[in-house]
Amino acid sequence: MGRPTGFLEFPREGPEPRSPLERVKDWEESHPEVPEELLRRQGARCMDCGTPFCHTGKLIAGMASGCPVNNLIPDWNDLVYRGQWREAAVRLHQTNNFPEFTGRVCPAPCEGSCTLAINDDAVTIKAIECAIVDRAFDEGWVSPEPPATRTGKRVAVVGSGPAGLACAAQLNKAGHTVTVFERADRVGGLLVYGIPNMKLDKKLVERRVRLLANAGIRFVTGVEVGRDVPSESLLADYDAAVLCIGATVARDLPVEGRELAGIHLAMEFLHASTRSLLDSGHADGRFISAKGKNVVVIGGGDTGTDCVGTALRHGAANVVQLEILARPPDRRAPDNPWPQWPKLYRLDYGQEEAAALQGADPRRYSVQTKRFTGDAEGRVREVHTVGVEWRKGPEGRPQIHEVPGTEEVVPAGLVLLALGFLGPQRHGPIHDLGVRLDERGNVVTDGDKMTSVPGVFAAGDAVRGQSLVVWAIHEGRKAARGVDRHLMYGETYLP
Repeated sequence: MGRPTGFLEFPREGPEPRSPLERVKDWEESHPEVPEELLRRQGARCMDCGTPFCHTGKLIAGMASGCPVNNLIPDWNDLVYRGQWREAAVRLHQTNNFPEFTGRVCPAPCEGSCTLAINDDAVTIKAIECAIVDRAFDEGWVSPEPPATRTGKRVAVVGSGPAGLACAAQLNKAGHTVTVFERADRVGGLLVYGIPNMKLDKKLVERRVRLLANAGIRFVTGVEVGRDVPSESLLADYDAAVLCIGATVARDLPVEGRELAGIHLAMEFLHASTRSLLDSGHADGRFISAKGKNVVVIGGGDTGTDCVGTALRHGAANVVQLEILARPPDRRAPDNPWPQWPKLYRLDYGQEEAAALQGADPRRYSVQTKRFTGDAEGRVREVHTVGVEWRKGPEGRPQIHEVPGTEEVVPAGLVLLALGFLGPQRHGPIHDLGVRLDERGNVVTDGDKMTSVPGVFAAGDAVRGQSLVVWAIHEGRKAARGVDRHLMYGETYLP
């Protein structure tokens, strides 16, 4: 700990992003470079706690606390303070395969459980992580790491999202020959098509994928296991297989008028927009355009925010976001104590941009959608809503109740449903191989991430449900360790 009194001397100072009115004009990342001196001061704020909750990576009463990949945060905070950037990059990559992704898109549960955050502002852990890995790439410290020897074992990884990439990277380090199957035309899964470019530049994903390919991992795109190749080939042609297929079954909204044109699942909208952007800069017109339309986003979370930000960049006339939950508090509620992730009212990038353009936060809380109505051509024109309140039922569980007299009609030319996901697709390997699912529809695995089918493992959202990129990386690493133990007769050196 280089500066024991740093947390008393320096206030929290984060990077200054581009102004909302500027960044909505393009699709570039809004992650600015941070001066080194500022980063070193922020590293000095780390308290080097006796028990560093920031990297515990646990769930407390269902809420995230600390870093799921157990990043050695106090170590690299101190190294940044001392100016030892290369050593910091080594520590960072010991636990996290892709810090350039998490340093941009992770909501930073580590900061929510920072000890300093009990009565002060947390250390800027996320900004420091991003700066370390960006500097490592700029300085040429990150290079392909092929294994010294090969084991002769072959592993198939189905899905190239963060769980699949992390699993493949670890298995490759262990010397196994890894093939990754991706049904889309680009490698990266939700990192490419689930997260808009202004949040995560796809050049960064492509850069990391090139490193993995140069280290010996084989990527096969445009191939869906179970359709283009038989699911049984995972068992016949490989010594083990890992299903990292995500939780892609979206929750729909089966209310009156759902069949009207102009109502889309959020991922349809986001996927098409990003693919068209990457293919042609949107010149091909092969996307669901929000230009000039009154856009209604139903649902919150990261996906809802991404829909807001994307619609604004299309040139939407107006954006409204409807949330069925109540507005979060400005301060921690008694039932949300430190070190849990704080459920607070905050403006994410999309809402901040909408507020700058429209004059107010686009979100309307405690609102339930009752039905859609359309025009003579069958296109959506209105969303009918009612206000709701949440009350505890007989068993103590919150129950929703409509509030009389709160009916409203919201104009809509485009409706985007960002209501979360129900689990992995049932067809394909899950059905063909007879993989067992739990009552929520997620894949059942043991402590080594093996499914009910011997030699078939699973990781990521397919197992834990819709979650964060950092949890997916954690899951992928854990599955790789389980596969390695399975193939190497109970032994593994993977962390």
